[in-house]
Amino acid sequence: MRLTIFGATGGTGTRLVRRALEEGHEVTAVVRNPARLDVPAHERLRVITAQVTDPADVGPAVDGADAVLSALGHRGPGSATVCADGGRAIAAAMGKAGVRRLLVVSAAGLVTDAGDGLVTRYVVKPLILERLLKGAFADMRLCEEEVRASDLDWTIVRPPRLTDKEPTGRYRTATDLNLRGGRTISRGDLAGCLLGLVTDESSVRHHVSVAY
Repeated sequence: MRLTIFGATGGTGTRLVRRALEEGHEVTAVVRNPARLDVPAHERLRVITAQVTDPADVGPAVDGADAVLSALGHRGPGSATVCADGGRAIAAAMGKAGVRRLLVVSAAGLVTDAGDGLVTRYVVKPLILERLLKGAFADMRLCEEEVRASDLDWTIVRPPRLTDKEPTGRYRTATDLNLRGGRTISRGDLAGCLLGLVTDESSVRHHVSVAY
């Protein structure tokens, strides 16, 4: 498949690009600074420099893609709205290019539901995570709203805390529900989950939680 990956220089994005190439996909990695892309040159890898918040800049990167995956995230004070602004621009560019499939990485901490235990629902998320990650969570919520408002075939993936441990290939998923006891997942396993969902029609227009 032809995959376009945003946030390709981040921890998850880098693993996503590598895993996609290993699985035989053609990959377009969208970056702001090509020097930060920690992936060797490959005949099936195309690197595009673009301002992710500008639909016109994003257009050439998504044109002709079978699916688009966004692993955009926060790196500093200058990126307070990168997820929402990027999600809006990506959705607009995809609509113009006629590309339908979009997968976006969000966060399990954003929502509380019946899948959470009582301590997680009433203490950990509202009193700890929400305070520590207030800005990032606000941005991700807006991003989710932008994605859901589009008419694309979207899937929003919500992992818990990410680690750099080696992927195991063994993790749990749930649709439109949080995973009880799901506290971590490696970025490598998140990448594997994302690629597996690309062709999973049952995940279209749903939120998928993933964790160990």
